[in-house]
Amino acid sequence: MNKAFVKESDNDDDDEALELARAIPAGAKNYITPAGHQAIKDELLQLIDVDRPEVVKVVHWAASNGDRSENGDYIYGKRRLREIDRRIRFLTKRLDSAFVVDPSVHHGNDQVFFGATVTYVNKAGEEHVVTIVGIDELDPLHGRISWVSPVARALTKAREGDVVTLATPQGVDELEIVAVAYPEPVAD
Repeated sequence: MNKAFVKESDNDDDDEALELARAIPAGAKNYITPAGHQAIKDELLQLIDVDRPEVVKVVHWAASNGDRSENGDYIYGKRRLREIDRRIRFLTKRLDSAFVVDPSVHHGNDQVFFGATVTYVNKAGEEHVVTIVGIDELDPLHGRISWVSPVARALTKAREGDVVTLATPQGVDELEIVAVAYPEPVAD
């Protein structure tokens, strides 16, 4: 099919939007936990060692079938290769700039730093449990928030029992820190 009739472009705006959303603030380090660093390395190795070679085989087979202009396996295989290569470049850049911080060094501490799991109660009496992680590890639906998020910035350096203020679109909210926990150190 002619590209004029295909709505999709070679550039995925969704990937670019995700990369911008997870952009590292200017002058800041790309902090990441050891588990997050390992997850990125695992994904990168999966793409390089498994996914990309499989797609290359499909594209090679599809190209050997002749006419490539209407060959779906070839067209979508090439698109998938571009996606994989884009992701490999992104992950490689992130690993190169990563600054691994082990939160277990703060085990037993009641002050909030990177890697802390914090239980807090807002003004409305709602209890929330969040873990402060790197930009590449964030998962708000599972309570993993980025260290550059407004909530994490408000909580950082506070201690158990402290009340911190958080500016929200609905106004100023007060967060009372109920508990601070860090993972236990791993014995080597």
